[in-house]
Amino acid sequence: MKNKLIAQFQAVFGRSPEFVTRAPGRIEFIGNHTDYNGGTVLGAAVDRNIWVAIARRDDGQRRFFSAQGGEIITMPSGIPEKQEGLSKWTNYALGVIAAFPHFGLKVPEGFDYYDMSDLPAGAGMSSSAAIELASVLAFLEITGQADKVDRETVVKIGKHAENHFVGMPCGILDQGVSGFGKKDHLVFIDCRGPVFATVPIPAGAHFWIFNTHKKHALVDGFYAARNRECMEAAKALGVPLLADANATLLDKAEAEGRLKGDALKRARHVIEEIARVGETQKALAKGDLAAAGRLLTASHRSSQYLFENSVEELDTLVDALVATPHVYGSRLTGGGFGGAVMAMTDAAFGGEQAAQVVAAYEKKYGAKPDVIHCQTGDGAAVM
Repeated sequence: MKNKLIAQFQAVFGRSPEFVTRAPGRIEFIGNHTDYNGGTVLGAAVDRNIWVAIARRDDGQRRFFSAQGGEIITMPSGIPEKQEGLSKWTNYALGVIAAFPHFGLKVPEGFDYYDMSDLPAGAGMSSSAAIELASVLAFLEITGQADKVDRETVVKIGKHAENHFVGMPCGILDQGVSGFGKKDHLVFIDCRGPVFATVPIPAGAHFWIFNTHKKHALVDGFYAARNRECMEAAKALGVPLLADANATLLDKAEAEGRLKGDALKRARHVIEEIARVGETQKALAKGDLAAAGRLLTASHRSSQYLFENSVEELDTLVDALVATPHVYGSRLTGGGFGGAVMAMTDAAFGGEQAAQVVAAYEKKYGAKPDVIHCQTGDGAAVM
């Protein structure tokens, strides 16, 4: 991929890039919507990435091009403005530039920028965080600031771009996993710190993604609504964040009528999901993939019925997968409201079993989900 990127950069811009960076997408293993609630989460960086090639310019012009198609987009130097229309895809990189001063960093001025991906967009694998982190590393290199910034700050810059420029009120899960990923490991994040650690995955676990192509509507309101509902539930419980609550406190608030309806359901999901993250860590430490799989499926049912961020198509896939031999468990991965489900399987689950799941889905909906067999990968890096 690196050589292909360099060749295409040369074809578009007529010279070689100075730096190439990449950042992986991620699987949200378990911990759905726990991150911005101050909870814990487990994720895995995958072996599919967004790549960025970059070279400085002396004239202050910023030129963007994507291998996904389109034309060169030229913008002036300075603090960027949010884009709409055909140039909207540049907002992830522009958000990083806009974030630099908030971290005491010099803003990159003129450059040629080219991105390329083997990470499917809209599959719940956080291509947005991947392009943000690859951009952070690229801009640090061309401004000579790479040695000043540790990995945690790289992650925080990406999150700042997503929250304050793109407009998604996400937690640190996506950027954290893309930044701290390690092959054959999960990334554990205590989001309150944040504190990052890696957790070995027992041998024999395989990950399959089934992408429905159902459109995400996260920035347009659903994600923001769930965020707001969670904050309101925390306030009703008298705690700063839902991670500060527990089942006893929740049951007491319900009995007293202080928390009910949707707010009660959202809080119950988050509190129980944080507990499931802890139980999953224990199961993995024992090498008990079957127990971990049951927790994954329980997580999906909670998303389906309590957090209500699943959709019928995702539920159909999970139902089919958990009924298939050699599947430990399955759940939606990512923010929900469309996108993809993940299945953790043993080595005996292969293309034939995946095709059966796809055929059942196609019979019901008249469309085929894409199937991606993923391996874990390393985090964002300068190549």
